[in-house]
Amino acid sequence: MLIINPVLSSTIAMILYFFFLLPLLTHTQSKPTLTVTPKILSKSGDPVLIQWSGIDTPSKLDWLGLYAPPDSPHDHFIGYMFLNSSPTWESGSGSISIPITSLRSNYSFRIFHWSESEIDPRKQDQDHNPLPGTAHFLTESEWVAFDPNRGPEQIHLAWTGVEGEMRVMFVVGDLERRYVRYSEQDGDWVGNLAVASAVRYEREDMCDAPANDSMGWRDPGWIFDAVMKDLKGGVRYYYQVGSESKGWSRTHSFMSWDTKSDETTAFLFGDMGTATPYKTFLRTQDESISTIKWILRDIEALGQKPAFVSHIGDISYARGYSWLWDEFFTQIEPVASKVPYHVCIGNHEYNWLSQPWRPEWSYSSYGMDGGGECGVPYSLRFNMPGKSSEPTGTHAPATQNLYYSFDMGSVHFVYMSTETNFLPGSRQYNFLKHDLESVDREKIPFVVVQGHRPMYTTSYEYRDASLRKRMLESLEPLFVKNNITLALWGHVHRYERFCPLKNYTCGSIGLGGEDWEALPVHIVIGMGGQDWQPIWEPRPDHPSDPIFPQPKQSLYRGGEFGYTRLVATKKKLTLSYVGNHDGKVHDVVEILASGQVISGGDTDVDGISKIGSGIAAGTKDVVIKSKFTQYVTGASVLVLGALAGYALGFITHARKRKGASNEGWAAVKGEEI
Repeated sequence: MLIINPVLSSTIAMILYFFFLLPLLTHTQSKPTLTVTPKILSKSGDPVLIQWSGIDTPSKLDWLGLYAPPDSPHDHFIGYMFLNSSPTWESGSGSISIPITSLRSNYSFRIFHWSESEIDPRKQDQDHNPLPGTAHFLTESEWVAFDPNRGPEQIHLAWTGVEGEMRVMFVVGDLERRYVRYSEQDGDWVGNLAVASAVRYEREDMCDAPANDSMGWRDPGWIFDAVMKDLKGGVRYYYQVGSESKGWSRTHSFMSWDTKSDETTAFLFGDMGTATPYKTFLRTQDESISTIKWILRDIEALGQKPAFVSHIGDISYARGYSWLWDEFFTQIEPVASKVPYHVCIGNHEYNWLSQPWRPEWSYSSYGMDGGGECGVPYSLRFNMPGKSSEPTGTHAPATQNLYYSFDMGSVHFVYMSTETNFLPGSRQYNFLKHDLESVDREKIPFVVVQGHRPMYTTSYEYRDASLRKRMLESLEPLFVKNNITLALWGHVHRYERFCPLKNYTCGSIGLGGEDWEALPVHIVIGMGGQDWQPIWEPRPDHPSDPIFPQPKQSLYRGGEFGYTRLVATKKKLTLSYVGNHDGKVHDVVEILASGQVISGGDTDVDGISKIGSGIAAGTKDVVIKSKFTQYVTGASVLVLGALAGYALGFITHARKRKGASNEGWAAVKGEEI
């Protein structure tokens, strides 16, 4: 029988402890730490400082996940950031500061280890970059909350179409009664109080994934809607929304609609989207930050003049990931709480395979671009004049905000839907016909029609060819007969201005004394922020190269992000294209009340075109030169603009809001419009 010496046995035990058990215990005790500061935020957009330490063998693919609600499954993050965005990540410690938006729930943050050998090529984001894996969970933060008495958020205005009224909408997390209080004097809230009504939509109202699955769905909260009435014209009003028990918003102000003024100012664009400080399942639109920045500058320069924003389709690009609607409304609130924010529907708010109106010729146009939302968030988060609607063909609420019109100053603005039936005999066509025929052009000399998909474009957008054919057959005769001034379109993420046009033929503008006809000027303004750029119409023998010179009908094409600024009186309408890289005007067209285009056309004119009164900041005069000089300058601008636009598109896509990661996967352009 073998007898072990007690001293030897003790020695062996000590060796086992030091070499095997102690390292395991030490490893257990050195679990990574993750802290967040502060734990209570006063409002959406406030930053959180996230700090970590104690990560053994850090990988460049270790990542931080954002979770709301905080108990969501590991793979149900709303966004993520790679830890290597912190300069000290290789030490196993680091920090990230990130602004977060209230989703009416708490947040938590989690860190996961991930290595290149674990990449799953089947799980990819929109740019075909692999989504991070959740197999190796390391640590989780405490929960972060928002002050429950901070008041409503996502505040945005809209005209009701009734003189002396202004609509305000906002979002909260419960159904307790809310109000709007308003006055000509800041803080004098006695007497002017309006009760807000409330609506919401449910996961069951969505038509398809991801909108109706657990990955894309988040509770949208309650959407409140109130109308301020008996407003004097052309007066600045101050207002707050909320309640005594749940808190009031901070004070906002707006200039009321002045029906006695013939001045008109509007900021118009399409396809803007929103930016996020984190990566998510879809590509977001970083250039939208600059678009909002420059428009806010222009609004502040207006002083005591009213204006409004017109966003013609492809609004948030949420496409079924509901928190992107919250990001969008938080981003636009600095503008939309000051001026009315008007919209029309685009493919990314609506399209799904079983939508009610989907003729056989439209199959290449109407796909699944709405991400299963089938127009529901768009219909309830906005409330435009006119009460137009179409049934969805499901148990979901009817699609609203499809077509409507209103006057502002010297301009009659018309909004239409290119996603629902616009053919003769439809309710929309009948509305457009009656509306356009009813405008008193002595009182309202200018008519501007807006819709999402363009009737004219020289981009290579072949999938909409059948749709454009029907628009030309059905709508162009209506537009020409009723002498509309401008037709503004989005969908193509560029700026393109055409000559006065009918059936692809430029009309004479009569500046040389020749006969002329007032024809619509079509302009594509889908350059608000979405960064995928289609190629221009290609050469038959070189499919990757555009036709050059550009087609005669196309007078100006630009690849830079931005927006347009409309300024009008009873005598003249001026539309200016403002670029995001410098906030300056890059193209101008001026149209007289008669319909005659006096600048911005393909004409021999000397002189200076004034941009318009009331907005001095960031503007410049545009010199109209000889035809030869125009051709040379135009070619140079086209080439340089295209290069600058693409370069800016790629560069700015990598730029995020403060605190966002610049590391990780690169964006890849996909065929998405």
